[in-house]
Amino acid sequence: MILMNKIRSQKSEVRSQKRRYIHNVLRTSYIVLIAVAVFFIAAGNSSCNVYKFRDISIPDSIKTVKVNFIENKAPYVNPQLSPRLTDKLRQKIVGQTRLSQTNNDNADWIVGGRITNYAFSTSGISQQQVATNRLTVTVHITLNDQKANKNQEYDVSRNFEYSGNMSLQQAEASLGDEIIRGLTDDIFNRLFSNW
Repeated sequence: MILMNKIRSQKSEVRSQKRRYIHNVLRTSYIVLIAVAVFFIAAGNSSCNVYKFRDISIPDSIKTVKVNFIENKAPYVNPQLSPRLTDKLRQKIVGQTRLSQTNNDNADWIVGGRITNYAFSTSGISQQQVATNRLTVTVHITLNDQKANKNQEYDVSRNFEYSGNMSLQQAEASLGDEIIRGLTDDIFNRLFSNW
């Protein structure tokens, strides 16, 4: 009987210790959660005069943007590239920033550019045959900050690989969306994240 009472007492003590342990873990988790929330709230409120969203930095004074048509000045011209790239860049800026798109020349920022390179080359050979080819596209971008009265220029270049069995026309058709998406992302990042 004494042994049974001792076992019951030990089981009761173990349950009590488990409850205390769980209570302590929950309390600690709650404190950590509150600390993390306070940190993110404080970090979010610390940027007083610069708009930030997804690593985007735009001074508060900049409200409007004009994106001029990106001309194709490359030796080889893909006629679909300029209009599609211009349109996609405009959509991305309006969709992912607080800037308003305008067609006026008095916009706070005026973005312009030209395609300077659109070249094909062999990038891989296998058994004395062309295995892969590369399309290289380079865009020269200008940012005219009319509020600060300064200009910035960037060159954005991206390579696109495709099978050596494809013709130029097949490669352009196959890579079209990827080219537009990749170049738009790179231009956007240079303009708004400065990298």
